[in-house]
Amino acid sequence: MILALRALGIGDLATAAPALRALRAAHPDRVLALAAPRWLAPLVELVGGVDRLIDLDGTDRLGPYEWPVRGPELAVNLHGRGPESHRLLRAADPRRLLAYHCPEAGHTDGPRWRPDEHEVHRWCRLLDWYGIPADPDDLALRRPAPGRMPVGVTIVHPGAKAPQRRWPAERFAAVARELTARGHRVVVTGSAAERDLAGQVAARAGLSATAVLAGAMDVGELAALVAHARLLVSGDTGIGHLATGYAIPSVLLFGPVAPALWGPPPDRPWHRALWAGPAAPPATPVPAPRPPAAGSRPEEPGPEKPGPAAGPDVAAARPPGPAGGKPAAAARPSRRDAGGDPGVAHPSASGAVGATADGVPPATAGGRVGRPADAPHPALAALRVDEVLAAVERVEEVAVDAATPR
Repeated sequence: MILALRALGIGDLATAAPALRALRAAHPDRVLALAAPRWLAPLVELVGGVDRLIDLDGTDRLGPYEWPVRGPELAVNLHGRGPESHRLLRAADPRRLLAYHCPEAGHTDGPRWRPDEHEVHRWCRLLDWYGIPADPDDLALRRPAPGRMPVGVTIVHPGAKAPQRRWPAERFAAVARELTARGHRVVVTGSAAERDLAGQVAARAGLSATAVLAGAMDVGELAALVAHARLLVSGDTGIGHLATGYAIPSVLLFGPVAPALWGPPPDRPWHRALWAGPAAPPATPVPAPRPPAAGSRPEEPGPEKPGPAAGPDVAAARPPGPAGGKPAAAARPSRRDAGGDPGVAHPSASGAVGATADGVPPATAGGRVGRPADAPHPALAALRVDEVLAAVERVEEVAVDAATPR
């Protein structure tokens, strides 16, 4: 068995699709098990290649976990830089762990973590270091039937888990109102917790209550809605990665995290990532495959750059059990251990390193001292309605041009 850990959300799973497929291709005769939240099961099916889903939610710090499987041939950490996630996988007693270099977890194998790397490339590079080639462009998702979902709609998604990543509701409403006037059939989506927000946006845009789909879909239905949509306008959150997976024209509003770290591929002009923050370094490309040497691979030269979390995880070190015995139960991973799920310990536009669950330091919430914690980040608040509408025109022009027979 190959055991992979990616116990986070929609965008995290979608960005790990190339790595999961690489594992599938490298081990076609092994059972590939993925540890992720059960509610993601419909999306796991759309990624494909996974034989078994192990229900594990690492979006918050949780208590000890007893693995339902023991002794996998490989355990692969697609979740974070460690140490918690490394210890969690070691508790399954794998023959070998593929993970980023993390001496705190006793793992001196693996490449060094790069905080300035795009999330898709990060996990492809990890596998490449171990001799498993992965294609970072392999982002397409299986397109489900629309079922009860409307077809050809324009989706406005105003929510995001972290308030710093939410563009003001009144601006989303202005965009929805203008697009409706232009002939778009607009629906407003979100989680059950965001239904009030979606309702406010719809009401301000002059839409009927039937246009509010927030809280009315599971993740499979959300994927079907996006897969058959006309357009998506959203912040930096999971639904944007679904639009990438289905090549649906999208305008995505970024802040505090730059699209160079979490945005759609820059060579796909039907996706437009808007960013008013400082210039970010380009995403690190995936190096050519390099098969590992016999035994442990030597460490890469040079000091390791600090990762997105401000220091090590809070949980105390929990070493595995005695040799030959059952390892001690490991603490489940927290979002601070994650490699950068949207809203998790991301650097702000000013370069500050997040140390809270929302990814913004308490003293600089919203990007400056004294800014309300629920205010959008300055890089996001700076985006104007007319800029978003202009981007919509551009991505729709590109989509029409791409669909025109030559």
